[in-house]
Order: sequence, then C-alpha cells, then structure tokens
Amino acid sequence: MGELASPRILYLHGFRSSPASWKIRLLAEHLSAAGLGERLICPALSHIPSVAMAQAGALVANADSPLTLVGSSLGGYYATWLAEQHNLPAVLINPAVLAPLSLTEHLGMQTNLHTGETFEFTAAHIEELRGLEMTQITPSRYLLLVETGDEVLDYRQAVERYAGCRQIVLEGGDHSFTRFPEFVPQILEFCGL
Repeated sequence: MGELASPRILYLHGFRSSPASWKIRLLAEHLSAAGLGERLICPALSHIPSVAMAQAGALVANADSPLTLVGSSLGGYYATWLAEQHNLPAVLINPAVLAPLSLTEHLGMQTNLHTGETFEFTAAHIEELRGLEMTQITPSRYLLLVETGDEVLDYRQAVERYAGCRQIVLEGGDHSFTRFPEFVPQILEFCGL
C-alpha cells in the first residue's frame, strides 16, 4: 500500500507583500522546527491579478498532496476564488473582501514592501479582480481570522461575507493580524499538519 501524501499549505500573500512577510517567515520557521519545512509553498505573486491567479492555479493543479490555502488580505480574496473553484479548504487572515473597491485607492505607482520593486497598478487590474468575485461561498471550507483594529479593511465586511464559517474575531490588533503567532497551532491543525 502506498503512503498517503502529506498535506501542504499554499500561502497567498497580500498586495505589495511577498514571501518575506513576517507571518510567512514565522509559519516557515514553525514548520521547519517541526521537520515540516517542505510542506509550505509560498510563491512571490505577481501584482497583476490574472498572472497571480495563473501562478497559484498552476500550483493547485500540479499538487500531488492535499492542499489547504492560507490567504492574507488580497491573498484571502484570491484564496476564496481558488477554494471555490478547486474544492479546497482555506484559512483567511484579514481578507480583502471587496478587493476591487478597496484597492481602487491604490491605482498608480506602487512599491513592494519587502523587495522594493516598483510597479503600476491600473484600472485593468481592478477589472481583473472583479472577475474573481465569488457570489456564493461554501462556509464549511473556511476558517476566518480577523482583528477588529484592522486599519486597512473593515473586519465587519469579512464577518458578514463569511457568515456561517468558523470565525475567530479578536479585539484590537491591526491589518497585519498582530496575534498571528498565537494562532499558528490552530492554523496548522485546520491544515491537517
């Protein structure tokens, strides 16, 4: 009998972020310390939504083991689309529920927070995001983690959007999800690790 494939995490970072974000690094360190470092996949997503989704979609399509998505901010928006398209579970951390609307104020030149790379975010990119909107979700797929002090996104939109999902709503914090270290064990349990 063949051994069951080990579960993996596909982490989708947010807008202007990268695999160097503190949450991803912390998760990678935690998994490496447990001898599970190879279980985390975190691509550097393009700022172009259609390219980012092609990158993530290829990783999903080529996965040879059970996959759970973890998405932060814009990555949570992407994770929702992928979860529904590919029947996958997903952890959403302060997700950008209304990404086409919330990112409109970021049109123009932008700088990646970690790499320093500059890029132009355009109205065409907003239209690509609109094409990824999900009108219906499957609540049993999701674990939602939000902090009420998110200064970038209104946490109540996520609570409403993911009604019926397992939700952890924490007072205070900010958009980075300050209490992430406390919830790594729950995230890993949800991911089957």
